[in-house]
Amino acid sequence: MSNYPKGYSACGLHCGIKKAKDDLTIVYSDVAASVAAVYTNNLFQAAPLQVTKAHLSSEGKAQAIVINSGVANAAMGKQGIVDAEAVAKKLAQTFNIKDNYTIVASTGVIGMPLPVDTINSGIEMAKGVLKPLEEGAESASRGIMTTDTVPKTAQVTVKIDGKTVNFWGMCKGAGMIHPNMSTMLGFVLCDAAITTEVLQKALSSAIGDSFNMISVDGDTSTNDMVTVLANGLAENETIASENNDSYTIFANALKDVCISLAKQIVADGEGATKLFSVKVTNALTTTDAKTIARAVTSSSLVKAAMYGRDANWGRIACAAGYSGATFDPYKMDIYIGDLQVAKNGQGLAFDEEKALALLSKDTIDVLIDLHEGKGEAVGWGCDLTHDYVSINADYRS
Repeated sequence: MSNYPKGYSACGLHCGIKKAKDDLTIVYSDVAASVAAVYTNNLFQAAPLQVTKAHLSSEGKAQAIVINSGVANAAMGKQGIVDAEAVAKKLAQTFNIKDNYTIVASTGVIGMPLPVDTINSGIEMAKGVLKPLEEGAESASRGIMTTDTVPKTAQVTVKIDGKTVNFWGMCKGAGMIHPNMSTMLGFVLCDAAITTEVLQKALSSAIGDSFNMISVDGDTSTNDMVTVLANGLAENETIASENNDSYTIFANALKDVCISLAKQIVADGEGATKLFSVKVTNALTTTDAKTIARAVTSSSLVKAAMYGRDANWGRIACAAGYSGATFDPYKMDIYIGDLQVAKNGQGLAFDEEKALALLSKDTIDVLIDLHEGKGEAVGWGCDLTHDYVSINADYRS
């Protein structure tokens, strides 16, 4: 039995924005779906986000998505809006749906005009090669990549009201990644029946524990957006409230998809060789725990230490201290893997060879125990390498 949500088609293809790589993705739902979205906090919000916001605000429904890579359509003034609307209109006409049932997204170089004619030709091409999601998922996930080295997808299946509900998601992102929406585009498709209002609450909650808990380099982009479509074809009883088991099952499944995608982004961070997690336990509040986890995963010094396999716990303590969270530093314990390196805010004598072995792994776990309360959170980061500088020094070429 397929683990893909019912009623979706997708494809990725090369339309001509890039020299050789796939640069356009189309996703289509057989029926109009409830839709929710979260957008970047960057004030320089790109035109596709503004157009998508306007579309979704009218009915809270969507049926087709077009994503181009290579050109961000950001910082282009009124022309950017005109261009994004032209692409959205072409998508609607090609698939015979309402204009406001379209989502447009772009990723790539900021400050370059969108090649509308090229993209619109690609939309026409896509209609002929669109495939059921289980067949088109891989090419769709490749069509949205920029500096990503691998496509990023995730799937979850749950039972709601005795009905099988499937989730599938894809995202892109490798650089300009930071909490409060990182440089990434994320798209989650599911076949659950759920109202737009409740879907938005579930997505906003999921974002807080996933995409807003990762950091590659501390930069937040102009084009970040995560959307989720729910077309109802699983035929469960419509989820119209947060106060029931069906919502809890749905929300947890959506969160699992988002966390999986978020971790894949960090693992593929530009130039990265290591993924590290920072778990903060026993904080006064969950907010304090998240604040500290974000500060540590965002610290350039911590990232550099991870790359250098240096068990410099002082950098971890320092980042926690300037994070803005409330805690007593002389209650804090720090572990790297199962190796305790600090107790009550002071360093311990520890086995340096064991520390080196732990820090030589592809994935590294850091634990910070504050001994203050019951707040808990996990954040994810990657190491900072020489290759990161090289990639971003040559980005436009």
